[in-house]
Amino acid sequence: MKKIFNYAMYVSLLAIAFSFTACQDEFEEINTGEEPQAITASSATADLIQRTSSNDGSADNIVDGTSCFEINFPYTVEVNGIELTIDSEEDIDQVEEIFDSIDDDENLLDIIFPITVTAVDFTEITINGLEDLRDLAADCKEGGEDDDIECIDFVYPMTMFTFNVDLEQTSSVEVTSDRELRLFFKDLGDDSLVSFDFPVTLQLYDETTIVVESNQELAIAIENAKDTCDEDDDDDYNDDDFDEDEFKEELVECVWFVTDMIRNDVDQTPQYVNYILNFKEDGTVVTGFRGATTVEGTWTSTVGDDGAKLTIDFESSTDFNLEWTVYDLGDDQIKLYNDASNRIIMKQFCEEDLQELTLENLRETLNDCSWVIKRLKNNGDHINRLLGGEFEFQAEGVITLTNQTTVTQGIWEITTNAEGRFVVAISMGDEGAVSFEWLLTDLKDRIIKFNVEGTFYELVIVKKCIDDEDEEEDITFIKNIFDNTAWDVAYFAENNDESTVLYADVKLYMENDGTLEVRNVNGDVFSTGNWFVYRNTFTGNLEMLVSFETGSNYLPLANDYQILEIDEMRIELKHENETGLYDHLVLERS
Repeated sequence: MKKIFNYAMYVSLLAIAFSFTACQDEFEEINTGEEPQAITASSATADLIQRTSSNDGSADNIVDGTSCFEINFPYTVEVNGIELTIDSEEDIDQVEEIFDSIDDDENLLDIIFPITVTAVDFTEITINGLEDLRDLAADCKEGGEDDDIECIDFVYPMTMFTFNVDLEQTSSVEVTSDRELRLFFKDLGDDSLVSFDFPVTLQLYDETTIVVESNQELAIAIENAKDTCDEDDDDDYNDDDFDEDEFKEELVECVWFVTDMIRNDVDQTPQYVNYILNFKEDGTVVTGFRGATTVEGTWTSTVGDDGAKLTIDFESSTDFNLEWTVYDLGDDQIKLYNDASNRIIMKQFCEEDLQELTLENLRETLNDCSWVIKRLKNNGDHINRLLGGEFEFQAEGVITLTNQTTVTQGIWEITTNAEGRFVVAISMGDEGAVSFEWLLTDLKDRIIKFNVEGTFYELVIVKKCIDDEDEEEDITFIKNIFDNTAWDVAYFAENNDESTVLYADVKLYMENDGTLEVRNVNGDVFSTGNWFVYRNTFTGNLEMLVSFETGSNYLPLANDYQILEIDEMRIELKHENETGLYDHLVLERS
């Protein structure tokens, strides 16, 4: 865990050590003069040594919720419907990445038992179920108050001595790790006499080192260092350590765009999506829609034991006027909340990320290539029959929508609303699901988002170019895999409800031109459809649209999936539904 050093609490450690003569009795130094130094294994100094060499179980708090033990590798977890094998601390980062990829923060994690855990004293315990794990965790102290000391560490190897009651050396042992040191003390009796082969080197959280020459100096060094950093031992894995200066620097670096807004349990996202907050170093904040009228307010921040707080105050735009707790900050995203009924999620964009929006370059962007429907909602209902449909915004105000074999024609134009924001008006007499004045809410590289003001109508489209010189290698790789190849539905679950057996007698035949066919074992075509792979420029994920003709029996397979894993023989896809449940599709090459 990252540790934040408190410099005010730790200045000139050695000078303090030599001035703290009153500590000598507390730390139970056994002898004086030139005799060998020794302490009892039950002394206060020995306790500090053992706490400093304890096993730190905080690295996997996101999994087990406690710092008192860690789960031994390898083990398996299911995270929001995705099965992961955890072989290292780097794999644990994948759990947080999956959690952070879902904005509603309703995350599910199941541990596959049995598991083995290692306690603070390096004892290994087998856990057979969730209740056993909870019982073990119930004895832990969280919130940074556990017994282990993480702000200072021993530098190995070191040599330990044991003595008899006459302070005659009886043995020596070289220890090369915290585990060996802790187990060395575990095997001693309470009255055993021990000491180090001084000098001993210790390392502080910031990798600076100090050298001590006696048990007394060692004890004082540990005592003074133990509370000088944030051990981050609580089970709030996502509290993202930063101090107040770092927090302010992050806020003012670039502008923030609202992507999600809930106020008093009411979803205000349609009203505020793409709303800008621009925090200034002088404590003012400017808000409004990009290119439209803005208003000014004030902001303040604090970072304390209860986390980071951001207070915003406007005379207008009062929905932002609260003291917000920072739940997550990182990867150009900030999540704020104030009790369970108020939440804001914002993405940060710097000048180089923002396209200059003018009527002319918006028109050129839409004219440049075709645009595939990633998501279409009318009054909150998904219009899945148009998923994967392709718009062509042609010159002279003509627009076509190609959906499998059906081509619908209409008209389009770019206007502005009363606030000066761009609106793309589409009119198609035969296709009412897209015939609205669509307010432009977000545009980033190859994805454009629209909604209808004050409603739950939403349109998200993805750029598709026939000859794409900028196509990335991953997409080219996938296209080459789908070159007249047959794929079995190895697994399918809709809303976590498995129904793989329904697709056991068919195969999906994929062509690299984006078409697909569903055929039986005799080669009869049961249905046709399309597929399209792209990089989601908002999340950074590779995603895949799968669509079928209207009335197809295979429409349950249609979705805009995130690609979890892909190679020449297997592809794993998942889609999170608004219920928090998942559609999960695995294809294996025949």
